Amino acid sequence: MLNYLGPFLITWAITALSLWVASYLFKGIRFEGAGSVIIAALLLGFANAIVRPLLIVLTLPLTVLTFGLFLLVINALVLLLVSALVRGFKVSGFWTALFASIFISILSFLISATIDGGTPETRIQMPSEGNWL
Repeated sequence: MLNYLGPFLITWAITALSLWVASYLFKGIRFEGAGSVIIAALLLGFANAIVRPLLIVLTLPLTVLTFGLFLLVINALVLLLVSALVRGFKVSGFWTALFASIFISILSFLISATIDGGTPETRIQMPSEGNWL
């Protein structure tokens, strides 16, 4: 169990950092303090783990029709949900949430790729000899 604590804390910190940077780039995102950033990052992680998959399954036909672009709307809705639940975290509207969720996803990915470089469990190992299939 403690093996998962380190990666969880790193992911939480990366999400908090991405939210904090997004609040400086987007005028429609505001945090009242560091505590609200930390709680918003934690709740965003839980919402992405629990609520987002449910929304994806429920809106699967619409997602297929839009060739996956509706997933961006789901990300924005999850960000708006978190802002409604966390006191001290405000998102001004849907379009701000849409562009901020895209930015947060990209920045989190870039920071994670830079810091982590891939954990041994996720690193792809190419076979050194023999058949690849």
